[in-house]
Order: sequence, then C-alpha cells, then structure tokens
Amino acid sequence: MQANSIELNKEKKILEVKNLKVHYALKKGILKAVDNVSFNLDEGEILGVVGESGCGKSSLIRSIMQLERESTVGEIIFQGKNLLNLSKKDLQNTRKDFQLIFQDPLASLDPRMTIGQIILEPLKNFCKNLSKQEMYQKLLKVMEDVGLLPEYINRYPHEFSGGQCQRVGIARALIVEPKLLICDEAVSALDVSIQAQIINLLKSLKNKYNLSVIFISHDLSVVKYISDRILVMYLGNIVEISDSKNFYNKHAKHHPYTNALLSAIPEPDPRKERDKFDNLELLTGELPSPINPPKGCKFCTRCKLVKDICFELPPELDYASNSSKIACFFNRI
Repeated sequence: MQANSIELNKEKKILEVKNLKVHYALKKGILKAVDNVSFNLDEGEILGVVGESGCGKSSLIRSIMQLERESTVGEIIFQGKNLLNLSKKDLQNTRKDFQLIFQDPLASLDPRMTIGQIILEPLKNFCKNLSKQEMYQKLLKVMEDVGLLPEYINRYPHEFSGGQCQRVGIARALIVEPKLLICDEAVSALDVSIQAQIINLLKSLKNKYNLSVIFISHDLSVVKYISDRILVMYLGNIVEISDSKNFYNKHAKHHPYTNALLSAIPEPDPRKERDKFDNLELLTGELPSPINPPKGCKFCTRCKLVKDICFELPPELDYASNSSKIACFFNRI
C-alpha cells in the first residue's frame, strides 16, 4: 500500500517527508498520532496544515522539529539530509536552519530575561564566532524587521502585549536566518486585528528572508490568506492536499471532511451567515479512537458518502484535479 503523498510541481524541495509515523505506546495500545504520511515542501512555499484538534498536526511538526525522535519512524529529508539518521551533534548543527514559532507568545518567553537576551539566545548558541558588536547589530536589524523599537531591548516580556510578544518570538526564530519556519497556531491566541498584523508580517518576512513556511492552524480563513498550498489532516492521515486557489473554489471536488470544514467558515455578513446555516455540512457519527482506528477509511464513521468498500480498504491520495489530491473513493477524477 502506498503512503499518503503528493507532488504538485517540480520546484526545488527544501523538505520531503516520507512514510512518516509517530506512534506512542500506551497501556491501552498504540496511539497512532501520525500514520504513514508523506508530503513535500518547496523552497519559498507556505504550506498550511489544517484539521480539528487531535488530528495529528502538532505531532507532525514535533517530529519534523525532531522533538519526538524515539516515537518517529520514516524519513524527514531536510536540505538533502535525513534528520532521523543524523547524530545528536550533526542534528544540533542543523537545527539552526529550521526554527519554530509557538502558539502562546507570552508563555514561550522566559520572564526572567529581557527582550534583547531572549532574541540573542539562539545566536549565542549557533553563531559563537560572532563578536558582541556583530551580534548587537543583528539584534537591532531583526527587531526593526519585525516592528520592535530599539528601546525595547532591556524590557521584560510582561511589559508587552500578546502581539508584541509574538513579534519577539518571530525575531528570536529569524535572528539565525533559518531556511524553514514552522508556525504552530502562531496567531490563534491573538485578537483578530492583531492576527492580521502578524500574518502580514510573516508574509513580508517570508520574502525578505527567503523562507519556506509550514503554517499550522485550525482557522481556514487565516490559512486562506497566507498559504500557497493546504494540507488537511484527519486522525493522523492526510485526506486532501491542494493549492490554495483550488481549495477555496466552490465548484472544486473535495474530501467530505474538507467540505465540512469549509462549510463551517463564518461569514462576516450576518445575513449571509443565516442563509448559510441551512447548508452546513454537520459531521455525524463518532470520532474513532486513534488507538483503534477503522480498518478502512478513518473517516468512514462520519461520512455521508460511505459505502461498503470504505470499511474494508483505506483510500490512497489520488488526483481530484490537476492541482489537488484526495483520499476518497468517490471524489476523484
């Protein structure tokens, strides 16, 4: 059986994930947080990863960041190197090139350190050959790039708003000039107006720093604005991956789970929201346990298109259009 995979273009790949599994041994059995997942990330691309809580988004990025080495099986090829095969020393040297932005901006910052110390910490770990003056100049530059004033250097995290703390987290990640930036629900804890500011900032920094980005979110409205491609996860599997334009096309074919997610996007206009309510695709049935998932399609217990074959065989990702693939027996070309 082939893994869930897709390759929509032939650009240079910065990241290739192949047959990735993240399984945890529990007393009740094996919890399959990520189960045989494969995808590519091109240089300069923003890949949005969406799905409801418990679908495996966080486990996926923790494995890519190599924070779950003992539980991870498969291949994570970053800039031509399989991270799972690297020694601890080689992995430490490679970590400079992929950085993480956390969900809770304030909790991710050490309250005993000043903003300047927090942003400089990765530079001191990875670029020890730089002089103090060179480090200071890099600090000033990255603070300017993320919209922080120089006089903030000696202030502490509790003196800042959530949006400013997230700018500090972004500056800390960018000061070592990584190639890959992973954003784990980076705007979900912020007010809507601040979310827009941070999203716009990330888009501009992507071009300025020549970044590739994996953007994890449960908010499809945010993902629509920032992503080039979108990957949908359900219970540890990829059920759909598509370019952003096709993903939000009302006439495009989608996985039934994706249709349910899209129908739940709120409308700013109250009248349109009321009209849309009658057409909501509500999910019914029980959410399977990741310890004991269905034998066939993992979505079969909640799908309105379900047939006998869905309970027997897991569907493979296959083309639904020239720019999308879907793991469903009935929504393909």
